[in-house]
Amino acid sequence: MRSHRLILIVAVILGIGYFWLRGGFVGLGTAQAAPAAQAAQAPRADGYVRATFASGCFWCTESDFDKVPGVISTTSGYTGGTVKNPTYRQVSAGGTGHAESVEVVFDPKVVTYEKLLDIYWHNVDPFTANRQFCDGGSQYRPVIWVHDAAQRKAAEASKVQVQKMFKEPVVVAIQDAGPFYAAEDYHQDYHNTNSAQYRFYRFGCGRDKRLAQIWGDPKT
Repeated sequence: MRSHRLILIVAVILGIGYFWLRGGFVGLGTAQAAPAAQAAQAPRADGYVRATFASGCFWCTESDFDKVPGVISTTSGYTGGTVKNPTYRQVSAGGTGHAESVEVVFDPKVVTYEKLLDIYWHNVDPFTANRQFCDGGSQYRPVIWVHDAAQRKAAEASKVQVQKMFKEPVVVAIQDAGPFYAAEDYHQDYHNTNSAQYRFYRFGCGRDKRLAQIWGDPKT
């Protein structure tokens, strides 16, 4: 009986710890404005270009692309679903159809879309659908969201090249970009604003360990 109680206590502690690491207590007690949808088109008047990627937890995806020269901005958000103006609570619970994603705005004179695809592949588990690392559910599915025919062509070509490297099927989807809803403010730049918690989460999730198993040395 005592062993059963101990197991239950440990399970509760682990559950609370995971909830904390995933930011479950961040933003509680504060008013959260509904995210606004962004247009799906890639071209911009300033000459910059949009690219959108999903590779599990958007904190990590944002951090991966923030390191790339030529990336102007990254925004964590939700896309690919059917519910308008979804909240983090709704998306993380599943059922809205959205995936945690990151919109990358980049300067094509400094970094190419093909280079961003290369960065993406080396920071995703390409063999797992509806899960990335320790996060399960369709909201963590890996997707390359393409904004135009040129991006689709490049993404499909890159997937073919990646598949040639492995025997396991590459299951990353390539889909047309739709409305993108920016996540709540406390999720933006999380790797900087909550760096300790972010590092604990990333390590505890085994993200970098799994990436090293697949790709070897980290690619930036």
